[in-house]
Amino acid sequence: MDIVNTYCGAINRMKPDDSVMHKLYHDQHYGFPIHNDNELFCRLVLEINQAGLSWTTILKKQDNFRKAYHHFDIKKVAAFKDKDVLRLMNDPGIIRNRLKINAAIENAKTILSLQKEFGSFEKWLNHHHPKTRAEWTGLFKKTFRFTGGEIVNEFLLSTGFLPGAHHQDCVVYKKILKAKPLWAMTS
Repeated sequence: MDIVNTYCGAINRMKPDDSVMHKLYHDQHYGFPIHNDNELFCRLVLEINQAGLSWTTILKKQDNFRKAYHHFDIKKVAAFKDKDVLRLMNDPGIIRNRLKINAAIENAKTILSLQKEFGSFEKWLNHHHPKTRAEWTGLFKKTFRFTGGEIVNEFLLSTGFLPGAHHQDCVVYKKILKAKPLWAMTS
């Protein structure tokens, strides 16, 4: 079987310069369950920052985001003050959008509350599983800032809470199933 035809269509259609970076994300991260709250928060912040932009832009800047947001340490980001917002607004390595920056800080505070109530962000997600995409979107809009339907959908797909990150013929699909995403355990 031709390896080109065994990947999700999006990878096959990309320009060679973009496909290398996307293939790494596709093969090792997209759709795999995340069991670390800081990494779940990271993915939420990256998905929020992608709104209106390409995922290529986010992938190119992801190391800068990690540095700017203290490796997505939820407690540290929740404690950001005005000086931190100013620092982020002046950081050319990230997306300098005040609404997205403020959303990251407020969402970190929300996650701290969810951790107190449920034990972790992941447990909060598990507690609400399964839901339809529309139900998830409603829950996220009620709970978090800057979380529209597309952001919520991609966050849930990319973290293994919803099926559909990979086509069943994709070489990564079976790896995802072995990683036991929550959707595979309840379907």
